[in-house]
Amino acid sequence: MLWEAFGSVLLGLALAWAVDRQFSDRLPARRAVFLAGPLGALFGAYVTRAALGPDQVLGTLVGAVLIGAVLLSLLVRPSGRRLRKAFPF
Repeated sequence: MLWEAFGSVLLGLALAWAVDRQFSDRLPARRAVFLAGPLGALFGAYVTRAALGPDQVLGTLVGAVLIGAVLLSLLVRPSGRRLRKAFPF
């Protein structure tokens, strides 16, 4: 269990680094990104381990990456172009 937690934190850091390199102009402060990545992956590992059981190490790490990616995607802001409003009022 300890190695799963350590692995999920490392995967979350790698994911945060990749997102920071790709979308650096559309993200908040780097501290928030590098904090949200590992925390999201750690939470994802916890949820996935609770759902799958203790013997599914690979599944737990995949779930950690997926939930960490979802959390990081919530930090990405829209691009600089303005979106058209759906309602004119």
